[in-house]
Amino acid sequence: MTNVVGVRFRYAGKIYYFDPVDIKLEQGDMVIVETARGIECGEVVNPEKEVDESEVVAPLKKVMRKATEEDIKQVEENKKKAAEAYKICLEKINKHNLEMKLIDVEYTFDNNKILFYFTADGRVDFRELVKDLASVFRTRIELRQIGVRDEAKMMGGLGVCGRRLCCNSHLTEFHPVSIKMAKEQSLSLNPTKISGICGRLMCCLKYEQEAYEDLIKRIPKIGALVQTPDGSGTVMYVNLLEERVKVRLDNENEPDLREYNASEIKLIKDVEKQLEPEPEEVDMEVLKQLED
Repeated sequence: MTNVVGVRFRYAGKIYYFDPVDIKLEQGDMVIVETARGIECGEVVNPEKEVDESEVVAPLKKVMRKATEEDIKQVEENKKKAAEAYKICLEKINKHNLEMKLIDVEYTFDNNKILFYFTADGRVDFRELVKDLASVFRTRIELRQIGVRDEAKMMGGLGVCGRRLCCNSHLTEFHPVSIKMAKEQSLSLNPTKISGICGRLMCCLKYEQEAYEDLIKRIPKIGALVQTPDGSGTVMYVNLLEERVKVRLDNENEPDLREYNASEIKLIKDVEKQLEPEPEEVDMEVLKQLED
């Protein structure tokens, strides 16, 4: 086991582990640490704890010190300089007629590097842009192309639910989301209803997927032959969340459709593939583009 503290550098950003050495740290403390991109100032979100060595990326870097008032002032000053750098970079992008969208600018704590985050539909030749920026700022320049999910995370906004975007408020990492999840949750396959402002499938489809998968295992599929308190019949409709099914009983006289709790029926014969209602007219190619 290894003693670590969890530190992150952006709100709702990924949490990284560092060796606290002999420094007493509490949640909310600001610390100065060495990272792969230089010296950085971050916030302690996980106080000192023991984790398995398999969870630690070696070599484990150490916390250099608690942030001082001067360090905090430096962070605020860097944010102001980043705002100015953003304006200058926009001017340079327009000057070189580059098809790229500037998203954010970030100074490392020690001012050793400036990172420019952008999105673009394809590859961009920004060599001349880097030269221009380096001549202005006299420091190392890094242009980093990001995806549309990362763009939404950085810029923020409101989702269709009316709440702040999950990725911008509490999700530290993105998880794969698929069309299969939308199908299993009986959601409309209309792209405008299941995609977020980033143009990809909504992250919240992942939240309840485990519960749906458990229900799907326990509740008979549409088309299955089951035994009910009133005799055998075929499952015609399933309400997963309420765990209720509608069964058409085997009645020679007339169709007899009755509703039961899933616990009241027993499976006689399953179906290889669930019978589904007539699908909406959707373009599967468009839906596939919504996935990661």
